[in-house]
Amino acid sequence: MNRKRKGMLIKNTNTASVQIKMSSRTILLGPGEEALLTAAEVLDPDLRTKLQIRAVSIVRPATDEEEGVTESEQQDSD
Repeated sequence: MNRKRKGMLIKNTNTASVQIKMSSRTILLGPGEEALLTAAEVLDPDLRTKLQIRAVSIVRPATDEEEGVTESEQQDSD
């Protein structure tokens, strides 16, 4: 059974801004700010590094409604 990969909501848990340079886009998060990521962005190496060093944290998986918004925002930025 194939599992559908979901996007996620991440949060900057640092006291300083964090920049995540993904292949699809660059996100700059101030302290306490959150951002929605697409399922494809979840696999990005720079994001994975930031998660490992705890520069950002996963808040929760994206909801189905947010998934639609995140994908359409991604298409608009292309």
